[in-house]
Amino acid sequence: MGEGDPHIHVEVKVVRSQAAVRTVLAATFGLAGDLPSTVATGCGLRVPYAMTSPRPDRVTCLACREHARAEHLRLADEIERIGGLPGSPVAAAEARQAAARHRALAERFSSGAGG
Repeated sequence: MGEGDPHIHVEVKVVRSQAAVRTVLAATFGLAGDLPSTVATGCGLRVPYAMTSPRPDRVTCLACREHARAEHLRLADEIERIGGLPGSPVAAAEARQAAARHRALAERFSSGAGG
């Protein structure tokens, strides 16, 4: 399970983390489920949830940093594609802005400093 692993990781679903989903459910319905004690990470390990972060400045596992970078770039491409579709609920300009934010976040994951 990654016992004794000193690194901070990202969840395998870094752009759809369980904590973010939990926050949306709590804000929308007033429901708050328990977070799992361990989660799958971008590098393939299962680690305690407390040893993960979605913030580039906190993630020290290089494989997880690369995974998060790739996921944010993939999401940026997907957002732009959706924004360009006829009848899209997201305007093209908004989609470009959201995609740019994810590309900037991906860049932060690719740098060693993360900040």
